[in-house]
Formats: sequence, structure tokens, C-alpha cells
Amino acid sequence: MLALMSASAAVAALPAIGRAQGSPTKGQDVLIVYLTRTRNTEALARLVQARTGGTLVALQPQQPYPQNYQAHVDQVVRENEQSLTPALRNPVDPAPYSTVFVGFPTWGMQLPPPVKSWLAQVKLSGKRVLPFNTHAGFGVGSGFETVQALCPNSTVLAGLSIEGGYEKRGQMLMLQGDRARRADEQVAQWLARHQIS
Repeated sequence: MLALMSASAAVAALPAIGRAQGSPTKGQDVLIVYLTRTRNTEALARLVQARTGGTLVALQPQQPYPQNYQAHVDQVVRENEQSLTPALRNPVDPAPYSTVFVGFPTWGMQLPPPVKSWLAQVKLSGKRVLPFNTHAGFGVGSGFETVQALCPNSTVLAGLSIEGGYEKRGQMLMLQGDRARRADEQVAQWLARHQIS
């Protein structure tokens, strides 16, 4: 199992979002796409990247979501009710990769609309897809099932779900320090179960 970076270092290296990052030799067949709001999913994505060496890309909606929590929730509810999928600023092409990690927070107990957008736009046929999730203590909801439904011709492996922040209570980036170390252990076990290094 590769341990390219410690859990603390991976989470500490959170600054650059939106650019493809990865090693040109290790993990060249691995793509890690994620959506984040409170940066917990980003922290988890960076732990996956540190262990796989994959290319790391943050999905960014063309029209950013409101910073205000309640306005954000209202928009997500509206998008889910109307089956709206927002346009993305950087719809990364997964074609060169055979293994694709898809990371997302739980929004309204569902897969966030921008992740639905990306999965609906791209072709993941024949690829291994590994979903991972952060949540506020209520679990992944229907997120993993939706990934499975949107990737009918892919091998969707069992996902990983880890408790992150709870924005409604003002708990933002929580995957730091000891919690990041515990999350890193869970990532290592998850990757080992799927024989990914």
C-alpha cells in the first residue's frame, strides 16, 4: 500500500482546489473527482490521493452555490425536486483512467446535483468506480445507490462514508488532527479491501 503522504500532511495541503494534481508515474490510471463545501470531502479526497497517487480534481459548478447555509439548502431542495443538474466549470474527462473515485458530501440525504451532473455527462463504461462520502452524522443517504444507477456499465465497488462537519451547527472542516488520522486508517482499510494501492 502506498503511503505517499501522512494523513496530517495530506489534510494540511488543502490550498489548491480545481486543478488536476497527481504524480505523472504513480497513480496515472486513477482519477479522484470530488465535490466539497466545508472541505471535509476535500480532506478525504486528499487522503485517497496520498495513498493512490491519483489525479485529484475538484468539481466546480459554473454558478457557485450560495454561501448562506439556508439559501444553499433551499437551492439543493429545488434542484432535487425539479431534477435539475447544474452546469460545471470543469467537467474533467475520465477517458484516460480505468479507476475513478467519486467523492461527495451528503446534501439532503442525496447525491449532490453537481455530482449527478458530472456522472450524467461522462462515460464511465468499463471503469471501476469507487464512491466516497462525508456526512454530518446522518450517513450517506441514497448517494451510493444513485452513483450505482448513474454508472450502469461500470463496476461500482462498495463505498466509504465518514462523518465530517455539521455546517448547520457551525462545524466546518472537522477531518483534521486525530480525526484525519482515523479517516486515513479507514481509507487504507477500504483500499486494501478493493486491492487498490
